[in-house]
Amino acid sequence: MKIKENLFNQRIISIDALRGITIFVMIFVNELASIKNVPQWMKHMPADADAMTFVDLVFPAFLFIVGMSIPFAFNARLLKGDSPKTIWTHTLKRAIALIIIGVFMVNAEYGYDASKMIIEPAFWGLLAYLMPIPIWNKYPKDFPLWLKNVLQYGGMLVLIALYFLYVQEETGEIGITPKWWGILGLIGWAYLFTVIYYWLVNGNLWAMIGFLVFSVAMNSLNLIENSFVQNTSWISFIAGHLTHASLAAAGVVISLLFFDRKKISEKINWPVIGFIVLFTGTAILLRPYFGISKIKGTPSWTMFSASICTILFYFLYWLMEVKKQTKWSEFFMPAAANPLLIYILPGVIYYFNKTLNIHILPEYFSEGVPGIIWSLVFATIMLFVMKILNRYKIQMQL
Repeated sequence: MKIKENLFNQRIISIDALRGITIFVMIFVNELASIKNVPQWMKHMPADADAMTFVDLVFPAFLFIVGMSIPFAFNARLLKGDSPKTIWTHTLKRAIALIIIGVFMVNAEYGYDASKMIIEPAFWGLLAYLMPIPIWNKYPKDFPLWLKNVLQYGGMLVLIALYFLYVQEETGEIGITPKWWGILGLIGWAYLFTVIYYWLVNGNLWAMIGFLVFSVAMNSLNLIENSFVQNTSWISFIAGHLTHASLAAAGVVISLLFFDRKKISEKINWPVIGFIVLFTGTAILLRPYFGISKIKGTPSWTMFSASICTILFYFLYWLMEVKKQTKWSEFFMPAAANPLLIYILPGVIYYFNKTLNIHILPEYFSEGVPGIIWSLVFATIMLFVMKILNRYKIQMQL
């Protein structure tokens, strides 16, 4: 892998802003999911609806941002002098960690036999959400080594214990299973496939465009009944994750088109405009065959999402990098600086309350407009909590 000499080497505030906004909306819609009597446009669309809402865009936006960050992450490690072995080890550890956390989160939600478990499922869920924090916390350099080891290895031992304390509902067998990979797990797989390919092609733009086209094609074939992709289990497994890798690949492509140059350009980026048209055209072309569905993971959903994310980012790029209007984004930056922790923290709060049978929120705020307002307030509170945690160096870093 070679260093990209022309890649912009300063902090890209517009990428951070898009990440922060996406996470804020994610916290909002996750809290909103438990609120009754809210409009359909504020919820995920059903699998067969052939439609999407802004809620269905949150996960793709996160994948898109993951892709946008890949060129900068590789360049930073290469400039630091990291060896290929170090980079590969870091990449695999990050992907595996996301997959593990995702699977534990899914199993906390459902699939257990509470009557046969030694500990309460709510307490099991609390530990499953809580333990990744000490394991993957970014400890300051002056933090006592012995205490760091106790926290990290202790957390690992607890997760191992949780595996053996879990009793499956249908079979009565011991141990968790990947019923599905969870949001973090799906991000982990998409990241892994995209990064491996990015490394193999040395971050070549045209090769990444080829990977994007291949991913969309495999996604499409995997949804065609009795296709060779669908009928071959291991190919279908890869194609399923290429569905989400297509969004990460789109992020890589757009990132290279904007930033594989020495300085910020104020001119219209026609290649990016071209990809907005291409993403939208592909989505429209494939819609009659597969529909738009986040739950099914259709190519029209991924391509409409890629188009919208590109438009949103272009606006932020113009506003923040060209016009230098950045102060407004400070509200979202605590989330952008610590995305994994802010994703996990609401789950910790939920299972803590469930374990102790605490009901803080009055029933009045569990439905309708009051519930929507509460969800916005909760997301805002989480940003301020993250600001405090960041100040005290409590940051998760995979």
